[in-house]
Amino acid sequence: MNEPRETPPGARLLSFRLNGEDLSVATADHQTLLELLRYGLDRVGTKQGCDSGECGACTVLLDGRPVLACLTLAVQVEGRDVRTVEALAEREAAALLDAFDRHDAAQCGFCTPGVLMSAEALLMDKRRVVSQGEARAALSGNLCRCTGYTKILDAVVDASEKLVEAADRTREPAS
Repeated sequence: MNEPRETPPGARLLSFRLNGEDLSVATADHQTLLELLRYGLDRVGTKQGCDSGECGACTVLLDGRPVLACLTLAVQVEGRDVRTVEALAEREAAALLDAFDRHDAAQCGFCTPGVLMSAEALLMDKRRVVSQGEARAALSGNLCRCTGYTKILDAVVDASEKLVEAADRTREPAS
């Protein structure tokens, strides 16, 4: 765990897990998780879009569930687990990232981190192929002005297929 620094006046010490790392940071009661991530911890993968919970660009996972970092106070993550888009490169999310690449699902890329985190939340608990409808529902809070969503939905379904195939391969007995 990183060494806690002296807490400035009007701030409190906040301890939580970020992308697998235990952190202790000073934060003000009014600071959002988005502000803490981007401007306090230099985790700029989480995008600042509308600041009103409309676009989904700031979606992160809080204890495995998607939340909007612009509407979540930093103090709400005390003792909890936060995962940002930077964590996707560190685990088995390769199927999701590869599918987005194969389907050209990222156009300008601004919405992509939030979309990826919403998709990750959907896929992390599924041990089966998800439908287009399930993918659409899971991504309903993420706005994209470039793709028309078809490529994104195709990529999420494709990633779920690849994850199921990989799980089946690991379960098959060696011949």
